[in-house]
Amino acid sequence: MRSFLFGLAVACAAAVAAPAAMAHDHRSRTESPLVIGHRGASGYLPEHTLESYALAIELGADYIEPDVVATRDGHLIARHEPNITNTTDVASHPEFASRRRTAVVDGATEEGFFASDFTLAEIRTLRAKQAFADRPQQFNGQFGIATLDEVIALAKRKGREANRTVGVYIETKHPTYHQKLGLPLEQRVLNALTRAGWNYREAPVFIQSFEQANLKQLNKLTRVKLVQLIDANDVNADGSLDFTAPYDRPYDWTASGDPALLARTFAYLTTDAGLREVRTYADGIGPWKRYIVSTAANPNGTGPGEAKLKLLPPTDLIARAHQAGLIVHAYTFRNEQSRLPADYAGNPVNEYLQYFALGIDGLFSDFADTAVAARVLHKLKTDPKFGDCFTGEARAWQCD
Repeated sequence: MRSFLFGLAVACAAAVAAPAAMAHDHRSRTESPLVIGHRGASGYLPEHTLESYALAIELGADYIEPDVVATRDGHLIARHEPNITNTTDVASHPEFASRRRTAVVDGATEEGFFASDFTLAEIRTLRAKQAFADRPQQFNGQFGIATLDEVIALAKRKGREANRTVGVYIETKHPTYHQKLGLPLEQRVLNALTRAGWNYREAPVFIQSFEQANLKQLNKLTRVKLVQLIDANDVNADGSLDFTAPYDRPYDWTASGDPALLARTFAYLTTDAGLREVRTYADGIGPWKRYIVSTAANPNGTGPGEAKLKLLPPTDLIARAHQAGLIVHAYTFRNEQSRLPADYAGNPVNEYLQYFALGIDGLFSDFADTAVAARVLHKLKTDPKFGDCFTGEARAWQCD
């Protein structure tokens, strides 16, 4: 199955992306659900490395997603968390042993090594490693840590090579935490985009955050598209979402001490009132996919992890968000059996097809090849014209 999907993804990249003239590229790409390479091609290679991002692009991703944190000297690097212990080999560097410490990130106490305690020059001596134990480990130690500038440059360069636009989907990680360190992220991100010539409305850029205040700030500073991420801690046995801290609400709400904000959870942002509020400062929402299709305990379920769960009927979140004028980009889609509820019969394509049919505007995938292949299957099923474009039966102008 994997080899079939890989081959189909290569065909997809040629058939879907290449025929569109560059002048029409932004329009044509956004008409289909976007495939966003989550931390690159993190299902295959250590996340947030240039090699992982490059592979995601090769597999057909429309956007690559760098999470950014700040170094001690104010540089933005691509890491999933300020704590770099699990995603780098820092613990094996005796020269940095004294840097191990305990810190509080969004109210949660963590032990490890933190990016803000290192200069960029020191970060350059580290190598990335795979964060998931059930994914390939043989590339650990091979790749370095990328800066945001390098990620943007890679997207532009690979896009030129492929004759298509490849965008960047930047997440500002823990903005309140960074502000307290004196290393605010917002202007640093915009400076990087300005250096690259991508700080304008139609640039192939999204900036996303789980917090609200920094998105409101960014809304005043840039016209780049903004997305409000929506989290939760877990799913309860009955399918309702669990909001245990620190995944209960945007941390800036918690830090504010405002009783009105403390009375809310992330779920507020999915109500009609919450969606209207988001629309005043952002262009879309990025909900955890369980807000759209949740899972519940299955008495007859077997298998590892989510494989023993069953799906519940979809919610109307996508439709209501669209009514509010918002796009919807859901996260995170993965191939492993332990991350696929039983209804998908062990085939990740079935999950993508369900969300595409529900009208999702884009999604984050650790396996861009599977997502791209599923998108082609969806279009073959729903768009008769696309079949001729895909096989080359139609003329180029008919496929713009």
